[in-house]
Amino acid sequence: MNDPTRRDALGLGAALAAGAFAASASAQAASGGELRIGMTLADIPTTRGAPDQGGEGIRWMGFTIYDSLVYWNLNQEQSIPEIVPALAERYYPSPEDSKEWIFELRRGVKFHDGSPFNADAVIWNIEKLLKRDAPQYDPQQNMTLSFRIPSVKTWRKIDDFKIAIGSTAPDASMPDQVVFLHISSPAQWQKLGGWDGFSRQPSGTGPFRVQEIVPRQRAVLVRNDDYWDQSRRPKLDRLLLLPIPDANIRVAALLTNQVNFIEAPPPDGVPRLRSAGMVIKTNPYPHVWPYILRQSGENTPLSDVRVRQALNLAINREEMVELLGGMAEPARGMVLPDSPWFGKPKFEVRYDPAAARRLLAEAGYGPGNPLRVKFMISASGSGQMQPLPMNEFVQQNLREVGVDLSFEVVEWNAMRGQRSKGPLDPSARSVHALNNSMGTSTPFDAFARHFSCEAAPPHGMNWAGVCDEKLQALLDQASSTFDTAERDRIVARIHEHVVDNAYWLWVVHDVNPRALRPEVRGFFQAKSWYQDLTQVYIRR
Repeated sequence: MNDPTRRDALGLGAALAAGAFAASASAQAASGGELRIGMTLADIPTTRGAPDQGGEGIRWMGFTIYDSLVYWNLNQEQSIPEIVPALAERYYPSPEDSKEWIFELRRGVKFHDGSPFNADAVIWNIEKLLKRDAPQYDPQQNMTLSFRIPSVKTWRKIDDFKIAIGSTAPDASMPDQVVFLHISSPAQWQKLGGWDGFSRQPSGTGPFRVQEIVPRQRAVLVRNDDYWDQSRRPKLDRLLLLPIPDANIRVAALLTNQVNFIEAPPPDGVPRLRSAGMVIKTNPYPHVWPYILRQSGENTPLSDVRVRQALNLAINREEMVELLGGMAEPARGMVLPDSPWFGKPKFEVRYDPAAARRLLAEAGYGPGNPLRVKFMISASGSGQMQPLPMNEFVQQNLREVGVDLSFEVVEWNAMRGQRSKGPLDPSARSVHALNNSMGTSTPFDAFARHFSCEAAPPHGMNWAGVCDEKLQALLDQASSTFDTAERDRIVARIHEHVVDNAYWLWVVHDVNPRALRPEVRGFFQAKSWYQDLTQVYIRR
C-alpha cells in the first residue's frame, strides 16, 4: 500500500502556494508557543518509527515522537554528546554471555495511545525490522534502519522489563546502534490494521504527539503532557515541520515570520539574516561532507589509490570554506584533527594540484587521456549543506588538474536508495561516487558501517566496496574492545589506514548552521547531527 508520507517533489511548490504557511501563522497566534521549522527536505519523513530521509528525518520525526532504549545528552553545547539511559534505565554487557547486552526497561511508561511499554513491545519492534515472517515486518523500515543496527542478531525476553540483545561476537558498539531503534506502539498498529493506518496516526512514547500529517506540506506535533521524563517535557505547545528544500525560500520564510527556525541557511544569506536580528547558531560536530568513491566492479578508475589520492590533493578546501562564508572546516579525513581517532596518517589530505597531476600521470591520465568520472549528487537534503555550489566548486578544482567531472543530480532520497543498492547494481554502472554527507560521532558510525567487508549494501553503507583484510582486522578488534582508551588507540590506526588509502574524497566538516528568530529561546545547539527541542520555547 502507498505510504501517505511519501514525497512528491513536484507538488511542493503548489503546496506552499496553497497556504500551508498561513495556516501555521494563525495557529501560532492562538497558542503563542509554536516552533515552525523550515526543513531542507522535500517531504515529511515517514512516521512509522524508522524515518526516511537520513539524519534530518530522524532528528525531527524520530526522536520527537519516539524514544529508544538509550538517548544522548543533547541539551548542552560543550562536548560531543554521550549515550545516556532512556527507555532502558540500565544497560550492560551480559556477565553470562559476552555476546549479549542486557537492557533493564523503565516501568510505568505508556505509548501515546495509552497502551503500556514493556519487553514485549521492544521485541515486537525488533522483529518489525529483522524477522521477515513476523506479521508486523515492514520492508520500508528494514531498508531505512537495518544498516544502522547490523550487530543486532539475537534478542530474547528475560522478564516483562528486561531483555537481552546479542550479536555474533562481543560488540562494544551495541548502544551506539540501538539508539536508532525507535519503539512504536504494537497496540496502535493492531488497532489501525497495519503500517498504512499507523502512518497517519503514529504512536510512540516520545515527548511530542502527532496531531496532523499532510504529505509534502506539513506535520503538526503537540506536547505530550504525560511524557515519562519530567525534565524533558516540552515547553512548546506545538511543533510544525515544513519541507522547504530551496535555501533562499527558507530565508524568505524566516524573514517574513512564516517560520521561526530554519536548517542550513545559505552563506550569502547569513549577513542579511543577522542584520534583520536573526540568531545564527553554529557548533562544529562530528560530520563530514565527502564523496564515497566506488572501488569495486568494472569500469572504475577509482580502484587505483594514486587516482584517489590525486582527487584529494586537487581540492582547495580553504577556498571552499570561504565560499561557505566560514560555515565549515577543511576536512583532512573522516574526523577532525583534534579527534582522538585522527592518528598520524602518512598521506596528508591537502591542496597540492601539482602533486595531483603527477599522480594522475603515473596512473596513465593526462591531456591526451583525461580522467572522466561521474558523481551522483543531490540538490538538497539532510546534512548536504549547500550541495549545488559546493559541487560546482569541486568540479572546477578537478578540471584544473585535468579531470572531467560530470554530475547525475537526483533527489535526496533517490541517492539514499542508490546507496542501499550498492555499487554493483546495474543502475550504478556509470556512477563513480556518491556525494553523501555523514555523521561520525562513534567508531561504528565513522568507520565500521562504511569500511567493513560485512557492511556491503543492502546490509550496510559500504557503497565504496572496500574490503581490506588489514582494515577488517582492526575493525573487528575495535568492536570487541570495551576499554574506551584502548579502543580509541585502535580506531586511530583505522583512521590512519583509511586516509593513507584515500578510500573517500574528503572535502569539509559542517558546523551545523541554523537561523532562528529572536523570540525562539532555549535551543541548545548540540555538537551532534541530532538535536533536542524539548527545552525550546517562544518568548511572548
